[in-house]
Amino acid sequence: MPNPKRKHSKQRSRKRRTHYKASAPSTMSCPNCGETKLMHRVCPSCGFYDGRSIVIPKK
Repeated sequence: MPNPKRKHSKQRSRKRRTHYKASAPSTMSCPNCGETKLMHRVCPSCGFYDGRSIVIPKK
């Protein structure tokens, strides 16, 4: 198998990785209380998910 003759520089490696950026998680407003929450998660302020009370939030 062919092997590299010389070590790739840090700049060359980092140039290739410029598009690997973290994106912000998508959020939505809770239909029950209106607070912002992560999608497909229980609302941390009211404890509702999919129209049902799942957990009792800590006050």
